[in-house]
Amino acid sequence: MRPSSNAPDRWLAYREVNPRAKMRVFCFPYAGGGASIYRGWGASLPGDVEVCPVQIPGRESRLREPGFAEPGPMIQAIADALDPSMNLPFVFFGHSMGAMIAFELARELRRRGRPQPLHLFVSGRRAPQLPTREEPIHALPDAEFIEKLRELNGTPEEVLQHEELMKLITPILRADFSVNETYEYTEEPPLDAGISAFGGLGDAEVTREDLEAWKESTRGRFRLRMLPGDHFFINSHRDLILESVARDLAEVSAAPAPRAW
Repeated sequence: MRPSSNAPDRWLAYREVNPRAKMRVFCFPYAGGGASIYRGWGASLPGDVEVCPVQIPGRESRLREPGFAEPGPMIQAIADALDPSMNLPFVFFGHSMGAMIAFELARELRRRGRPQPLHLFVSGRRAPQLPTREEPIHALPDAEFIEKLRELNGTPEEVLQHEELMKLITPILRADFSVNETYEYTEEPPLDAGISAFGGLGDAEVTREDLEAWKESTRGRFRLRMLPGDHFFINSHRDLILESVARDLAEVSAAPAPRAW
């Protein structure tokens, strides 16, 4: 079921409004995560950047709204909702599921003839053309599903053991895993936007080779950085990511714009 509200303020929670902004960074969450992952990022990025964390239906401030279980409708809805906010040059950042969203949203905007992101930051996600190695878990019985979540190490143990809370968040977790697990890559020309990829040295899910394959998706500059931490290094080593993002944004800002705004 597709949520009915596309009001930008519902989609951009924790937006750090910056009247001096010359560029926006739209940030997309990992499965089960919300916009709060990116709260406070603006303080570590250049002063002319506005950080716009994207709040997907079904979580945090939108907990009572139905979520998406398939990637196609999700990407279409995000493209519709964010269009009014793409009136400045912009880039995308996404971790895990969010990296897929960033990539597919850029391709959707290109199909629509809309402005393109100047750069993509993809984190903790194998290149989209690579086949998945994991067995699907979104339809497992509750006990098995929760055990798989425990193995992934992305949900705090106190949350996993909180029965009432798990009843509340399990539907969106299942929906997000369904989005990931039903995603099918279709071949299209590489993007003009450059790509910066991030990986965790201790991530058992996504290898360096998985990340290096992202270079096939761009005609622009490609850069790979491996950071300490497991799959959720975005939380444990946030400062390192932000330092790298700030450096790359400076390069993007200095480069000639590929189109008129």
